[in-house]
Amino acid sequence: MSLLWVVLSHVLSWTGLCQLLSVAGTGLGAVAAVWTVRLLGRHAWYTYRLSCFSKPHATSWLLGHLGQMQSTEEGLLQVDDLVRMYTHSCSWFIGPFYHLVRLFHPDYVKPLLMAPASITVKDELIYGHLRPWLGQSLLLLNGEEWSHRRRLLTPAFHFDILKNYIAKFNSATNTMHVRHRALCMCEQRDVNMLILCCTQPLLSVRVTACGCWICSVFQDKWCDLAAKGTTNIEMFDHVTLMTLDSLLKCAFSYNSNCQRSTSEYVSAIVELSELIIDRRQKILHHWDCIYWRTQQGKRFRKALSIVQRFTRKVVQKRRALISHQKTETDFTKAPQRKKDFVDIILLSKDEEGRGLTDEEIHAEANTFMFAGHDTTGSAICWTLYNLARHEPFQEQCREEARDLMQGRDGHELEWEDLSNLPFTTMCIRESLRLHAPVQAVTRKYTKDMTLPGERTVPKGVISLVSIYGTHHNPAVWTDPHEFQPLRFDPANTEGRASHAFIPFSSGPRNCIGQKFALAQLRVVVALTLLRFRLTPGVNPELGTSSGGVRRLPQLVLRAEGGLWVQLEPLTLHSLEELQEE
Repeated sequence: MSLLWVVLSHVLSWTGLCQLLSVAGTGLGAVAAVWTVRLLGRHAWYTYRLSCFSKPHATSWLLGHLGQMQSTEEGLLQVDDLVRMYTHSCSWFIGPFYHLVRLFHPDYVKPLLMAPASITVKDELIYGHLRPWLGQSLLLLNGEEWSHRRRLLTPAFHFDILKNYIAKFNSATNTMHVRHRALCMCEQRDVNMLILCCTQPLLSVRVTACGCWICSVFQDKWCDLAAKGTTNIEMFDHVTLMTLDSLLKCAFSYNSNCQRSTSEYVSAIVELSELIIDRRQKILHHWDCIYWRTQQGKRFRKALSIVQRFTRKVVQKRRALISHQKTETDFTKAPQRKKDFVDIILLSKDEEGRGLTDEEIHAEANTFMFAGHDTTGSAICWTLYNLARHEPFQEQCREEARDLMQGRDGHELEWEDLSNLPFTTMCIRESLRLHAPVQAVTRKYTKDMTLPGERTVPKGVISLVSIYGTHHNPAVWTDPHEFQPLRFDPANTEGRASHAFIPFSSGPRNCIGQKFALAQLRVVVALTLLRFRLTPGVNPELGTSSGGVRRLPQLVLRAEGGLWVQLEPLTLHSLEELQEE
C-alpha cells in the first residue's frame, strides 16, 4: 500500500497535478472567503439600513428569525402579537440571506402596493417554486413584459365576458348540490328517496347550453353511501372540485365531469398544489439540484407533464379551429359558441398586431386554473363556514336570495342578479377580511421606497405585505376578530383607509381575476343558502366542532383536518314551493 502511494505521488508530482490541486484548493477557499465576507457585509449593511424599523427579538445576530415564521395557527397568532406590539411594521431577517420588512397598516401598505409596475419585482423566494408550472405568466413577470401581458389579458375579464360565465357557475354549483343532497338523503335512510333525488333534476334547474347535468350518474355512488348516514361535510373537498369544474368550463369550454368521476388532469392540479406546499416547508428542497432528485420532485414532474399535455392539446385544437374560420366573427358567432378564456387570449393582439405565443398561452391558462381554483375555493369555504357559525346573518342572506328568486320559473342566478344581493355581498367581503384566502404578498423594488415616519425600505429588500395583519389590525378595525358584515354597509365605509381591505392585493399588480372570483362567490353562496341550512360541523381529526377550527395558511388559507359543516336540506315542503315558482 505504501509503495502504491509513493508511485501515485510520483506520478502526480511528475504531471504537476499536486500543484494544480493545491492551487485549486486555495482558489476555492479564496472564493468562499470572498463570498462569506460579501454576504456578511451585505447583512451588516441591510441591518443598518433597516434600523429605522422596530425588530422583534431574534434567535441570534446571525440566524435572526429563522424558524419563527410558521404556517400554522400559532404563526397567525404571532402576527396578531406583532400587530399589537408594532402597529404598522417591523423588520425581520432569515439568517444573513434574506431581509424583510413586514407591513400591516394601510398607511404603510399603500405606497408599496401603488408603486409603478416598472420598479416592482416579484420575489423568487416566495414565487420561484411556481415557475416550473406557471412559466412566464402574468403572475411571475416583471417590468415592461408584465405591462404588455396585462394589457393583452385585461379583455378576458371584462364584464361582457364574465356574463357568459354565470351559467357555468350555476351548472358547477348545481352538480355540487346534487352530491350534498344525496348525502343528506343518506341520513334519512330513505334509499328510494335517494334514488328519486339522483334521477330527477334538483329544484327544476334548467338545462342550459352551457352545460346540462344529469343526476342519475350519481345513483350507484350515493346509494352505496346510504349506510354511512352523515351530513358532516368537509367543504374543501367538495368546493375544490366544484371550482375546478367551473374553471375548466370557463377556460377551455371543457366538461370534465370531475365532480362525478376521477379526472387525471384535475388530480394532477391538486397534486401540484400539494407538492408546492410541501417543497416550501422543506428548506433543502428549495434548491433545484436537490429537489428534482427527490421522490417529490419526480412526482411533480409527472403531474406537470399531465397538466402541460392537456393544456397544449386544447390550445392546439382551438388555434386550428380559428385558422379554419374565414374571420374572427365566424369563429365567435358559430352556433352555441361563446368565447372562453383561451379563445380571448388566442385572439388578443397588441397595438402592433402581435399576439401571444402558444407557450405564453399555456402559461396563462395554467395560471388561471391554479390561481382560480385555490383562492376562490378557499373564499367560498370560509364564507359558508362563517355563515354556518352566525345563523341570523345566514337567514338574512337566505331571505335576500328568496326574494330575488320569487316568481322565477327556474332557480339559477343571472348576471343582473349579482348587484341585487347587497347583504350577501357584505357577508362575503367580511369573510374575505376575516379569512382572506392569501395571507400575504411579497414585493421587491429596484429603488428605495419611502414610507411614513421617514422610514425607508432599501431596494432589494423583500417587502412582505401582511394581508392578514392589515385585516386584523385593531388600529384599523374595531373588534377585528369578530364577524360583522355591517362593516361593509356603505354607510359604515366612509372615512376608511383605501388599503384597509386588500384581499386581492391592490395597485397596478392587483388580482386581475377578482371580479370573476366575486361573481362566482355570490352565485355559490346564494344558491347554497337557498337549498341548505348550514351549522358548524365536527372535525373528526381534531374531535372538535368547527367553532374550534385551527387555521392553516398554506398557498391559501385552509384548516387543519379540513373545514367541516353540517348540511340540512330545506324541508320537502319548501322544496316543492321552490319547484312551483
